[in-house]
Amino acid sequence: MNSQIIDTIKQYETIVIHRHVRPDPDAYGSQLGLKYLLQHNYPEKRILAAGEHDYTLDFMDFPDVVGDSDFEGALVIVTDTANTERVDDQRYASGAKIIKIDHHPNDDAYGDILLVDTNASSASELVYELFTYGRDHENWTMPDSAARLLYAGIIGDTGRFLFPSTTQKTFAVAGELIKFNFDRNELHNGMYEMDRNLLHLQGYIYQNFVMDESGAAYVKITLDVLKEFGVTATETSLLVGSLGNVKGLKAWVIFIEEETEIRVRLRSKGPIINGLAKEFGGGGHPMASGATAYSWEEADRVIERLIEICAS
Repeated sequence: MNSQIIDTIKQYETIVIHRHVRPDPDAYGSQLGLKYLLQHNYPEKRILAAGEHDYTLDFMDFPDVVGDSDFEGALVIVTDTANTERVDDQRYASGAKIIKIDHHPNDDAYGDILLVDTNASSASELVYELFTYGRDHENWTMPDSAARLLYAGIIGDTGRFLFPSTTQKTFAVAGELIKFNFDRNELHNGMYEMDRNLLHLQGYIYQNFVMDESGAAYVKITLDVLKEFGVTATETSLLVGSLGNVKGLKAWVIFIEEETEIRVRLRSKGPIINGLAKEFGGGGHPMASGATAYSWEEADRVIERLIEICAS
């Protein structure tokens, strides 16, 4: 498959790379890491990264401004995105051909060429594997900028190598990436340092989460709470794993209220929870998923189902 992807890349003058909405480090890492990798090895090509920028990822990089005409006759590559509804910038479908590179369950098998491996820790790890094939067969080399972004993507999606998705291969890939010239401390600080108001909200989560005897837990963060602590819904992404150290906890959900919907962020230490996310229009990994609720009554139904899953 890597050979087919590289052969396809060589055929196009313009390549537009997409990722999912509400990006995380792996979305940026795989998308922008691939962009710099291809720019470095095919300087004659026009490589663009599409999608709305998330200011919480300023420390990583920035996407490009992509016009409608850029998609004419272009190859489109979508990384780290399980289904078409979550592709950031729906113009992706107006390209000439689509390649999907992803590590989520392939429930929506969109695209003309699919590289999907659910055993990979991250989409960034898959981009690194593409690089190794290009290195061995096409004399590809990797710039430091790409290595930095791919490393950040792997760190982000493995929770600093703590999540079960981390494999021996993941450690080997990270070991190769840190040989490149970038400041790991600066990158880690960008990923994990928090402003005081966000830390205060984390304290609110610790004080207000509810856990039942099944090992299911939840906390509701309303618009009023966000306003009280001066935190945006987007910034709360750094707090999703906060309850992971609670003894006896099996799985948890954090609800973040926005103006028109409620973000549902699910995490687990064992029970499979991506099926629950799908019940509420979302999806994701077996241990880390997300969905959307449109009322607190619907959010309560998520809690009921999470308790049932943990109890069983």
